[in-house]
Amino acid sequence: MTATYTFDIFSTLDGYANHSGDWGGYWGKQGPEFLAHRAAAYRDPLRMVLGATTYSSNAPFLAAGFDRGGFDTWITRMFASPVTVVSGHLTEPLDWPGTTIEAGDPVEVVTRLKAESEVPLRSHGSLTLNRALLNAGLVDTIELTIFPVLSGDTGVDRVFDGVADFDLELLAARTFDGNTQVLTYRPARHA
Repeated sequence: MTATYTFDIFSTLDGYANHSGDWGGYWGKQGPEFLAHRAAAYRDPLRMVLGATTYSSNAPFLAAGFDRGGFDTWITRMFASPVTVVSGHLTEPLDWPGTTIEAGDPVEVVTRLKAESEVPLRSHGSLTLNRALLNAGLVDTIELTIFPVLSGDTGVDRVFDGVADFDLELLAARTFDGNTQVLTYRPARHA
């Protein structure tokens, strides 16, 4: 059985995954419907696959003594999931419980994980990793959350820079809290 791989990414309408401004998390646009959707997406067992940068940006939240009581349910569930970090420079042990490091070629690592995993694979963020996996044909679905903002002055990290041409089959489109879009696509390399 082959596990599915979902590239889960947040974005502004103009295509940025992050910002350097004072927007706050979710660009300040999260609502109860969206957070319930996120909790449901992380309810069932899964394995997270992260690049070193995304792991490192989350690691401080896992340090002993850090109060995680205010985290949204989906983030708590993500932190409780087993994780594979694809990195050539991080070393074990890592602060995230249930985390292993794979230092090989990301395409080979994820190909093996898809063949061996008994649960779906999901990656939140990890742009460099997911661009390479998308280009290699290993991403089964892209779950793109578009927050209703333009961050032209403060936007950082264009989501799809460096990917090849793809046709996208829309599998689901939902609007939460009257303004946040979640679009789920099946990518296929454009011929």
